[in-house]
Amino acid sequence: MNPKYERIRAMKRPVSQRHPPMAMENRAAQFSPFAALTGYEDAVNEAARWTGEASLLDEDRLALLNSRLTFLASLTGDPPEVTVTYFRPDEKKAGGAYATVTGAVRKIDALNGIVSLTDGTRIPIESITAIAGDVFPAEDF
Repeated sequence: MNPKYERIRAMKRPVSQRHPPMAMENRAAQFSPFAALTGYEDAVNEAARWTGEASLLDEDRLALLNSRLTFLASLTGDPPEVTVTYFRPDEKKAGGAYATVTGAVRKIDALNGIVSLTDGTRIPIESITAIAGDVFPAEDF
């Protein structure tokens, strides 16, 4: 030990006349962690989030989807409930994910390439990979 500091080590801690001692629970708050890189963890999580690529459909699958869309467009009266699987592009980065939605088809807009469901969901026709429902036989895919 350095003898130069022995005098300081023996001194008592000073007590302020103006400020009362801080409570232990308040003292702990001043030692809370500091996030120097705000948003860094969010950026890392976003970069690590998985997105996939849309797979290309073969001619048989495209023909099946086309016949099912044509059939749905020709129906009159109450629309049947169908389950549509489609590729939804990611809004933040390349790729996307497949989504499945079930509902009744309100309109098939072939000119703009949109299938609208009664719940307000709008699905681009070129993104559809499967259409199933009670009005169709079970798919073999």
